[in-house]
Amino acid sequence: MNALQSPTSPTGPSHATSPTSLTDLLLTAAARHPGSGLRHCTGTADAGFTDQSYPELLDRARRILTGLRARGLRPQDRIVLVLERSEEFLTTFWAAVLGGFIPCPVAPPGGDPQDWAGRLGHVDALLGKPLTVTGAALAGHLREAGGLRVAALDELYGEPAADLHHAAPEDTALLMLTSGSTGSSKAVMLTHGNLIASMAAKNGHHRLGPDDTTLNWVSFDHVAALLECHLLPLYTGSRQLHAPAPVVLADPLEFLRLVSRHGVTMTFTPNFLLGLINTAADRLTASGEPLGLGRLRQIISGGEAVVVATGETFLDQFAPYGLARDVLWPAFGMTETCAGSVYSRKAFPEADRGAEFANLGTAVTGLGMRVADGEGRPLPEGEEGEVQFTGPMVTPGYYGDPGATAAAFTADGWFRSGDLGRIDGGRLSLSGRTKDSVIVNGVNYFSHDIEAALEQLDDVSRSYVAAFPTRPAGSDTEQLVIAFRPDLPDGDEAGLHRVLAAVRSTVVMRWGFRPALVLPLAGEDFPKTSLGKIQRSLMRARLEAGDYEAPRRAVADLTLRMLGGYSAPEGATEQVIAEIFGEMFDADPSTVSATASFFDLGGTSLDILRLRAKVAQRLGVTGLEVITVLTAPTVRALAARLAARTAPADRPYDPLVPMQTSGAKTPLFCVHPGVGEVLVFVNLARYFTGDRPFYALRARGFNQGEKPFVSFEQMVDAYVDAIRARQPHGPYAVAGYSYGGAVAFEIAKILESQGERVDFVGSFNLPPHIKYRMDELDFVDTAVNLAFFLELIDKKQSAELPDALRHLSREAQVARLIGLAPADRIAELDLDEDKFGAWADVANTLTDLGRDYEPSGRVRSMSVFHAIPLRGTRRDWLDNELRRWDEHTDGPNRYLEVPGEHYTLMSPRHVAAFQAILRRELDRSLAEADAIAARR
Repeated sequence: MNALQSPTSPTGPSHATSPTSLTDLLLTAAARHPGSGLRHCTGTADAGFTDQSYPELLDRARRILTGLRARGLRPQDRIVLVLERSEEFLTTFWAAVLGGFIPCPVAPPGGDPQDWAGRLGHVDALLGKPLTVTGAALAGHLREAGGLRVAALDELYGEPAADLHHAAPEDTALLMLTSGSTGSSKAVMLTHGNLIASMAAKNGHHRLGPDDTTLNWVSFDHVAALLECHLLPLYTGSRQLHAPAPVVLADPLEFLRLVSRHGVTMTFTPNFLLGLINTAADRLTASGEPLGLGRLRQIISGGEAVVVATGETFLDQFAPYGLARDVLWPAFGMTETCAGSVYSRKAFPEADRGAEFANLGTAVTGLGMRVADGEGRPLPEGEEGEVQFTGPMVTPGYYGDPGATAAAFTADGWFRSGDLGRIDGGRLSLSGRTKDSVIVNGVNYFSHDIEAALEQLDDVSRSYVAAFPTRPAGSDTEQLVIAFRPDLPDGDEAGLHRVLAAVRSTVVMRWGFRPALVLPLAGEDFPKTSLGKIQRSLMRARLEAGDYEAPRRAVADLTLRMLGGYSAPEGATEQVIAEIFGEMFDADPSTVSATASFFDLGGTSLDILRLRAKVAQRLGVTGLEVITVLTAPTVRALAARLAARTAPADRPYDPLVPMQTSGAKTPLFCVHPGVGEVLVFVNLARYFTGDRPFYALRARGFNQGEKPFVSFEQMVDAYVDAIRARQPHGPYAVAGYSYGGAVAFEIAKILESQGERVDFVGSFNLPPHIKYRMDELDFVDTAVNLAFFLELIDKKQSAELPDALRHLSREAQVARLIGLAPADRIAELDLDEDKFGAWADVANTLTDLGRDYEPSGRVRSMSVFHAIPLRGTRRDWLDNELRRWDEHTDGPNRYLEVPGEHYTLMSPRHVAAFQAILRRELDRSLAEADAIAARR
């Protein structure tokens, strides 16, 4: 190998000494910049960090390479990387590169685990059974699921590999996934030549050198994180800082704190974060916290349009901290163009006076940029058309998808970006997209994916759902609009309110953000082509022209009525909580009533963590418990609870938790599963908004000093008393999840013995005889099952850990389980060893109570909902276990199949389908009981 020279100027190596592959790039950095490298932050700016020099990065990568080769990998074999921590991901990425393998980053599980599993399965098929490298816990889960080649990272370390692979420039170096549903994402091929050319071209604008420090907080499945904030500083010998994304998203001011503490000179962020920082600026001023932003030379802002007003506000607010006036660089790039490829260098905001969105500047050296019409003919400057690119940093296409590759290029070889824009004086401005999608907080979501999920909801007309973007003037990001045709009788306001809530909840649980507007429209309000395709762009134009103002107002009026009208918040605490609710649910805080419930406004289990963080920031109250939110969900009730600082131990035990209180139909009372808690019902209850009240029954023993139940009978009696206190007379509807199914059966028996009608008794995947299962469980089994139920451990660990932990003390067992859990999940559930141990004690007590339970007696009938069981086949579970409910009813039972497994039937992926089956069965059962009663 020829000796490689270090960069001799701020723009990088000269042409004569430029590397030709990524292997050359790392070897150059390690040889010429041994004192530079990576700093991996473990948390906030005040938390610790780990430094890793470029020679250390090279050495560790060579050690992992030995393990990869031992797995039989050869050059150009694919490797999927599911690694969240920057130190683990980047080291493994380089191990793949040094072996000539092709890495493909995949985001770790988040949001809906089923959707993520489907995406990973699609990638596995697309890339031809690649090796998937991940952490030990996820590796165990994926091995258990079967079908994937999996390696745990800690199993791969060996002696440093001596021989390194030197790829040709045309060899594929990296695969990056596009946005898409579980089965439609494409893998963009980026060659060594693409990436090396891109680094040199980027630095013609950036002009980084060894004295610079870059900051990345974006996950590595995003191309900007890997190229703009890792390969580029490596190319220039700069130091690079990597921080966890949740740290910045939880408190946007951490972005500035990281910049200040570590002397950052270049970083990247989409526009939405600038808006969040602007909103939080008052907190910084009030605290008097010192920041030094004088070293920051450029903030590259891409992924979505830069709003001029947002950028100017950001520059103005932080100028007193040393922020330069020309620091913000609006930019454009795609995965297919090696991320940033067009930059507005030191031109913002002066070049964008009077505009709503910033222009994106000029293309990097070597990148051809043009605008073409619908026939592919180039257009002159100033005319609008599709933006197209050509050059050495443009992808050769999509892996394993020649059709998509052909469609992405014009006949003369230019890449079609799918974006509409114009070029004025060599500077690019975008005006729209040819693809139907919405970009929220820098992430692209395809309209057809969202529409397909929403079309499965009850009372939503098929082929009359449209998902499209809008961007109100001054908004920091695009917003999602959902239009649908309700399949409801005229005047059914309660039904419409329920469907509106279901649409919002489904989007939040599946994609993690809230639609800004949900519009119920008539069929004629959906413009369609002759082939029946909804014209989303025309609907957007009509919305922004004000054509849908009447249905928008009607939805606002309906929502206000269904939430019980408006009561003005009183006092500072109520006002702050109303403001928090408004921020979280995209509502004008002045319209949030003091009687508004967190859940009726649209809160899901995913939102509780955000609420806790905002309450801590704005009111200084830390440790807000989930049960406090569940039992005091309105602005007024929560303010009173916070003002009194009332600990749960100071309040009398009440098993009843009101999950959802609107609707005129018979209330549903749902009993907790064997873990005793009711958080599992939060997402399910959202779908009953405006339909019927939904109450959950929570076990005794969670609060400090609160004694658990001493017998099954005591528990049942307490729940019956609580139900009758809320609803003195029938007809009643009761159900239970797992363990709770047996409790619901006993509740129904007592209510019927008291002369009341019980028109619905439901069991969610549990047979009547539970003692045999309870007899199998000791404390460690129960604690492990609880940890699995709470997603602290994976399925494989849940099977292996009981035997591995049984010889330890209870305290050590609890400590081990908490130690294995992901930190973000622990934070989300507000757990520590003491709280988890107390929870495990409650669950173990419930297990003990079930050991002596023998079902007896009968109820009128039952509805049994069956999912994939924990063990054995669904057919055996149904025929030999669940059907034993027939022994305990006077009439015939109904057995209803629901999607998912025992622990996932109410997960974000399955809850919409489950609620539809449950609500239909409730309506049928109660109507049938009314008809029988009427005939008597």
